[in-house]
Amino acid sequence: MRALCWHGKNDIRCDTVPDPSIEDSRDVILKVTACAICGSDLHLMDGQMPSMESGDVLGHEFMGEVVEVGSPEHPLKKGDRVVVPFNINCGQCRQCKLGNYASCLRSNRNGEMAAKQFGYPTAGLFGYSHLTGGYWGGQAEYVRVPMADVAPMKVPEGMDDEHALFLSDILPTGWQAIDYLDLQGGESVAIWGAGPVGLFAIKSAQVMKAGRIIAIETVPERIALARRAGATDVIDPSNEDVLERIKEITGGEGADAVVDCVGMEASGHHGAIGVLNAIQEKLTSSQRPYALEQMIQAVRPSGIVSVPGVYGGPVPVNMGAVVQKGLTIRSGQTHVKRYLDTLTPLIQAGTIDPTFLITHRSANLAEGPDLYKTFRDKQDGCVKVVFNLA
Repeated sequence: MRALCWHGKNDIRCDTVPDPSIEDSRDVILKVTACAICGSDLHLMDGQMPSMESGDVLGHEFMGEVVEVGSPEHPLKKGDRVVVPFNINCGQCRQCKLGNYASCLRSNRNGEMAAKQFGYPTAGLFGYSHLTGGYWGGQAEYVRVPMADVAPMKVPEGMDDEHALFLSDILPTGWQAIDYLDLQGGESVAIWGAGPVGLFAIKSAQVMKAGRIIAIETVPERIALARRAGATDVIDPSNEDVLERIKEITGGEGADAVVDCVGMEASGHHGAIGVLNAIQEKLTSSQRPYALEQMIQAVRPSGIVSVPGVYGGPVPVNMGAVVQKGLTIRSGQTHVKRYLDTLTPLIQAGTIDPTFLITHRSANLAEGPDLYKTFRDKQDGCVKVVFNLA
């Protein structure tokens, strides 16, 4: 089969690789009908995540048709259309039973490696390094889905691929980021980054009745989409002082809650925060805390900081501000399965149209390496790339 594979920093290729096969009775094999490039994939492309190996198949946003099942008793059957959460869930451990699916204790077959990095194992992920299990991803013609009796969701009749695809990751990720804010209605929420996750966070904040939704973004195309998603205010940090503008918008009180949809690739140049950023970049080019530090400054005392953005290692955090202001920080990989029953009806009702941010489509994985570069460099107005392979 053809698949997009990692071969080193900035080296993504469309290779011919062996077809997947059933390895366990809980497995299914999917013929991939749609997949996407995620912003998190760019961290792999840029060499910012450890334990990648040459030839690893990429991709954790995908869906498809079941073509083979591991057992006649499997709840999924040949011909079923399913969307697959990016994290793999055993459904049996304590964390899965609590609904903390991204913290599954059994699905990461390299759990000991993760525990050395993070203290405990985290869930297995598709196409996202051997630290998370070394599972091949879904930017491919076919993919093996382990433990497929738990997380994959049958796509409702009448829902096309593009409306279902983002249930695999970025829509639940944006929703969880706002769900973590415990909004009651009317609050001010500032969201750093209007990439795909940021756009869905903006839309989620609108659905959850935030009062002021402030997007911090520099790219014109993304600013336009942020307004379309529901941003009431936009701050362009390339020509505005973010902290002063947030104070102005909030009557001097600061944002009630802030969301980091940028993560490890943030950058900035102004004042003391810029100095911290420059120092940290010299320590390690893969972790840039600029957005996170700015958020901690911008949120009001007793506010909430939500971090869906990906970080791969240690960063310096102003714990003095966190403690003195009494902030709550909530973060983590998304518990995708937890939100599917909530988000699917919102798509069906038209409350959320997840297709609005798709800017680039392809029917050919061979175009993948070039589209990775287009997405990374924000060329041609690129916000989201989808491969329609059906």
